[in-house]
Amino acid sequence: MSGVRLFGWTALAMLAFAANSVLNRMAVAEGGMDALGFAALRVVAGAGMLMLLLALRGTAVWPKARGRGPGVFGLSLYLIGFSLAYLALGAGVGALILFGTVQVTMFGGALLAREAVPVRRWLGAGLAFAGLVGLVAPGGAEVPVAGALAMAAAGFGWGIYSLAGRKEADPLAATAGNFVLSVPVVLAVALLWGGMQATPAGVALAVLSGAVTSGLGYALWYRVVPQLGAARAGVAQLTVPMLAALGGALVLGEAVGWRFWAASAVILGGVALASLPLGRGQSGLTRR
Repeated sequence: MSGVRLFGWTALAMLAFAANSVLNRMAVAEGGMDALGFAALRVVAGAGMLMLLLALRGTAVWPKARGRGPGVFGLSLYLIGFSLAYLALGAGVGALILFGTVQVTMFGGALLAREAVPVRRWLGAGLAFAGLVGLVAPGGAEVPVAGALAMAAAGFGWGIYSLAGRKEADPLAATAGNFVLSVPVVLAVALLWGGMQATPAGVALAVLSGAVTSGLGYALWYRVVPQLGAARAGVAQLTVPMLAALGGALVLGEAVGWRFWAASAVILGGVALASLPLGRGQSGLTRR
């Protein structure tokens, strides 16, 4: 793949990830869509698209539940928390909280697994956590606490999901399997606690988020990551909160204050310090 094509596909994948925040916010905060209903439609559409992609490459098999518990739990928690958070949070703020919480969660997972943790990862996780605290601390009305907690739960879920999937030989097949197995979990939560209020626009946005910006976005990402390498892939991911903030401002008219940009510098600096390799053979790439 040429350098220009690689850059283009990578940029498209990052735009897809950022678009998930904007689409979710549009549907649940602006479009009158029930948040849990959105999550349910998103996971169904995502599972369908990912299984279709596996079928097209001739490797589609019905996923087995054995060994999938942590991945399914993490993905379900992410989908539910993500949708609920965007009832209150702006697109960029939500993406930033998600990004920082994922990093802190994966750092905690490394400690629990008794992995060797270099000093730079301690410093990076500390910076990311400090940035999160600064973003949601009292003193400003930018970040509703309930929304921040919901997104932190989503980040915790995605961190677990990433930790569970680090050793997967086929990330696309693993993601498809986890999506399929998460469908009954998210549907059950939506039926039990959701208002099941749907609008045509909200349904369309949920399907778009699940099938295109999630399903196709993940497939594209897994295609370019091996050619990017850990360092460039990590740098690329640092653009997602900024792109989400830009999308929220352009599409939804959301204002982005100085606290967001200050917290962005601290959180993303910490993530970069903790996850980007400093030498050959080191890799801190987070699956997203």
